Amino acid sequence: MGAIVGVATLSVALFAIPLAVSMGRLYHDDMTASLDRNATWIAAVVHEDVVRNGVVHLPLPRGVPSTLTVGFFGAGGAKLSGEGPATSRIADDARDGHVHEGVEQDFLAVAAPFPSDRKLAGSVRVAVPYEVVRDRMYRAWLLMAGLAVAVIGLAAVVALRQSARLSAPLEHLTSSAQALGSGDFSIRAPRSDVREADAAGLALEATARRLGDVLGRERAFSVDVSHQLRTQLTGMLLGLESALHRPDADLAGAIRTAVERGERLQTTIEDLVRLTRGGHTSGLEPFDVRALVKEISADRRAALAEIGRGLTVAVPDELPGVAASPAAVRQILHVLLDNAAIHGKGQIAVEVSDLGDGVAVEVSDQGPGIPEGADVFARRAGDGHGIGLALARSLAEAEGGRLILRRAASPVFSLLLPAR
Repeated sequence: MGAIVGVATLSVALFAIPLAVSMGRLYHDDMTASLDRNATWIAAVVHEDVVRNGVVHLPLPRGVPSTLTVGFFGAGGAKLSGEGPATSRIADDARDGHVHEGVEQDFLAVAAPFPSDRKLAGSVRVAVPYEVVRDRMYRAWLLMAGLAVAVIGLAAVVALRQSARLSAPLEHLTSSAQALGSGDFSIRAPRSDVREADAAGLALEATARRLGDVLGRERAFSVDVSHQLRTQLTGMLLGLESALHRPDADLAGAIRTAVERGERLQTTIEDLVRLTRGGHTSGLEPFDVRALVKEISADRRAALAEIGRGLTVAVPDELPGVAASPAAVRQILHVLLDNAAIHGKGQIAVEVSDLGDGVAVEVSDQGPGIPEGADVFARRAGDGHGIGLALARSLAEAEGGRLILRRAASPVFSLLLPAR
């Protein structure tokens, strides 16, 4: 606000001061021209009297404004009749036959010589108090000062309104930023008529939404990860407890199974840590999904056989490289195999196919399938497999792929991964 008022004041001063000086000169010149006309007129009117009688007994003609001081002076500048000083420098200067003007004794005076073909007879001096000129200038300057004050006042009002107009949205932005810093991701910056502030508010809202989404995904990811780890750990403990409570149990086999499950748990932990620290697809080298599918199938085939479930794998000889994290794909396939083993029936099949611009990995079983309208990817606190499938879908989407339920009856889950 102060800057605007300062600029307005400086602009008014730079404009008004030269204008005031010019107006003062204009009033001075205008009054001088008026005196010149009157002096020349009087000298012309009394010309014949000057020729016959000289200047001493010269009468003042009618029509002379009462505000003027008129005097008749001889060739040497001495007053002969009328009003004015005893001697006048300006009247003396008129001996050269030209009109002269100047200020003497606080009067603005003009002296005009009498027209004559003979020796100069004298001059007429017409004057007006210089106070009259000053009064006109002062009135004009006062009017200009009033206008200047009005302009500066208007600038102050405009500056105040502009300051309020600009500061209000900035204060709202500050409050929104503070709320965002306190963890409120639902902030909404009020709209204003300041385009830049509105743009900043929209950007802040978008940032808040993105941060909220990121933190929401991180929380969900943490819940899903804890579920995955807890599920595998629970399975390992249950296997050991079952072996301990059965007199005829194969303890060596139970320990061997527990070790395998422990190694798988360790792999899961390492994969999840790698995913958390290393990001996802950006900067990753494409990998061969065939080797990963065969590795996982070999690891899971024995465990599935123990519960009477078979596993078949169909992988083509040629496949494009997959632009995804091997750790993420491994965890997704483990979730799909766990889901088929726990909630499905019959033979489990893993089939990999080339889609041209991507690769599809499908896991199916011969179970009754998914009830119509059920969202198997929704997180449900009381249903463990929903959490696992939710984690699998979030991992697939983070890698630029998709995880879909392609068929509900005798369910088929399809993992679609982009090729590179």
